[in-house]
Amino acid sequence: MKIAFTTSTGEVIDQHFGQCQSFHVWEVGPDEAQFLEKVSVPEHGNDEEDRIAARARVLSDCAIVYTMQIGGPAAAKLVAQKIHPMKTNAEVSLKETVERFQEVLRGTPPPWLRKAMNKGLATSFLED
Repeated sequence: MKIAFTTSTGEVIDQHFGQCQSFHVWEVGPDEAQFLEKVSVPEHGNDEEDRIAARARVLSDCAIVYTMQIGGPAAAKLVAQKIHPMKTNAEVSLKETVERFQEVLRGTPPPWLRKAMNKGLATSFLED
């Protein structure tokens, strides 16, 4: 599954969701994890709503966003787009966070995580 991180260096989750200028996107599974790309936030207006919407758009194919801090309106907008926000509240190692996440995936993930894992998968099939 794709996970975005708010990081200034690629090493530490150290940015506020509403202030970061780019996200590091990883593909994370139970046994493998790899950096995919750095996604920049496009130009947007000065309005907070525009800033939140711009970030949500560039993360639309991610299932989870790990960030040091995120406000309530931004978190709600992500959840509405089926992106689960995870707040660290402090600077933490990106690599260690990925490793801990993989441990959860190898065990019995909670229901919210099982749902996030299925993001982007077809939930119904069309018959001819």
